[in-house]
Amino acid sequence: MERKVVRVKSWEDFKNLVIKHSADTIAYNIEQGVPARNLTSLRLILPVKGIQYVFIDTAAGERLRKTGIKLHRDNFGNRYVRDEDVINFVKSELKMKNLKTHSYWSI
Repeated sequence: MERKVVRVKSWEDFKNLVIKHSADTIAYNIEQGVPARNLTSLRLILPVKGIQYVFIDTAAGERLRKTGIKLHRDNFGNRYVRDEDVINFVKSELKMKNLKTHSYWSI
């Protein structure tokens, strides 16, 4: 079975797909570029039978551009996104009690 990957350009569209498909799980991956000071991004993945919807958000200033999730800095000045910030954002935006949010590396 061939799996299709569809890039979703806006948070609102991704949110609507999660609701439309009554998803019970989404995955996320916090991606650090080199140097991390400049290249921090978030990838949200909605797996649906035969298709994966992917939403990518990148840093702009001290927040992620599309979701507005705040970036933090470590002692070396590298920006990063906290796992709990992603999970709290998804929960507050979607208000789906049974939705599980997993790090891509922990599925």
